[in-house]
Amino acid sequence: MEFVLFDLGGVLIEPGGVGPMRELSGIGTDEELWARWLSCRWVRRFEAGLCSPDEFAAGVVADWELELGPDAFLEEFGGWANDPYPGALELVAAVRDDIGVGCLSNTNAVQWHANYEATPIIEVFSLRFLSFELGLVKPDREIFETVATRLPVPPGCVLFLDDNAANVTGAEASGFVARHVRGVDDARRVLDAEGVFAG
Repeated sequence: MEFVLFDLGGVLIEPGGVGPMRELSGIGTDEELWARWLSCRWVRRFEAGLCSPDEFAAGVVADWELELGPDAFLEEFGGWANDPYPGALELVAAVRDDIGVGCLSNTNAVQWHANYEATPIIEVFSLRFLSFELGLVKPDREIFETVATRLPVPPGCVLFLDDNAANVTGAEASGFVARHVRGVDDARRVLDAEGVFAG
């Protein structure tokens, strides 16, 4: 491996909004919520930068039949991002000491500028690939093919870590070495297994 690409939410940063969105939607489990959230057309459009925050909020409120209005939903949504997991910054810094390191994340302008952008861990990445800036989202093959053209090494020399199995499958289809991980401890285990810290 010559480069490591990290997903952010669920790997290095605690995903925000799961509990609040379950309450708003009445969905019973985290798994059900994630399945619907990740397939929602308005989430995909917003994270690809293809609609405004107001359009996104109105679309989600209507499609999910939420009881609060779009403005109230958008206000809540903007505060949903959480802090990095303990040890996340140290892990990324340790990887950077040995090989190249970057992030590839489905995110949106609202949460990025309100929560993620100023997080110290973001400064450690030499390359940052954000869905709303690329105009593409995981797990679509196009995002991995685009990222591959912007990396300093071939996809086969890149280890991609993501907490969503569909994203792992999408990365593998584009030639990346991809592993399904959740949280810092899981990521460290895979990095060790793949020889990232061997030197």
